[in-house]
Amino acid sequence: MERTNRMLHLDVPSSSARRKTTHRKTTHRKATPRKATPRKATPRRTAAAAITAIALVAATALPAAAHVSVSPDSLPKGATAELTFRVPNEGSSATTTQVRVQIPTDHPIAQVLPKQIPGWTVTVKTTTLATPLKTDDGTFTTAVSEVDWTGGNIPVGQYEDFQISVDPLPKDTGRLVFKAVQTYSDGTIVRWIDLPEAGQPGPDHPAPVLTLTAAESAGAGTSSTGSGAAAAADSAAAAAARSSGGSGSDTAGIVLGALGLAAGLAALALTLLSRRRTES
Repeated sequence: MERTNRMLHLDVPSSSARRKTTHRKTTHRKATPRKATPRKATPRRTAAAAITAIALVAATALPAAAHVSVSPDSLPKGATAELTFRVPNEGSSATTTQVRVQIPTDHPIAQVLPKQIPGWTVTVKTTTLATPLKTDDGTFTTAVSEVDWTGGNIPVGQYEDFQISVDPLPKDTGRLVFKAVQTYSDGTIVRWIDLPEAGQPGPDHPAPVLTLTAAESAGAGTSSTGSGAAAAADSAAAAAARSSGGSGSDTAGIVLGALGLAAGLAALALTLLSRRRTES
């Protein structure tokens, strides 16, 4: 019996031996940082960036569009065209109820026809010319000196376009100044009659100015659908090249340039989205 107990005692490992047997060496691995993988530009992200750029361009153009402006702002001498005067309501609470546009008589236009706008009453004022105006359509002793639109309503934060047809534009000057007077419902009167001066900041209330370029050849024609459209495109490029001194003509040029850029970015966005759908 004693022998048996001794044998059993020898077969049981000691506590230190058990610790040595059960202890395992633990290896600590150093964590390797993962490299950041650059996000690949996708057509959808590119399109989103283009749309954002369009919004920024539009937001940049808005302050320049706050003045009364004439469009197009450049046309050939002797051309027949339609002029659009854009009148914004910059008031904080009152509405615009009257717009008067003065037609220059120092370089008279033989025929001026205003466009009727729903809700507005149009009145044309004429003056007798000191020197009769001779044109291909005959001799004119009177000319339009002012066109008034009254009785309408331009709400706060909105604008209205007023059009006149001119035929023909004078050939003896390089520009026409169309002074405008805007009347609000609370009696406030804003006169857009100032011209920029060399070396001075742009005026707060610039007058709309139409630049007259060299007359087109007889074969090119002078209709508003021909020369007028071409001149409108040329005026946008010309206005972009000029500095924005705050005049009405510069305002129209900036707006046209911004709209052209926005249209190009929109076309790019649509093209990229269409290509993504095709590939998928």
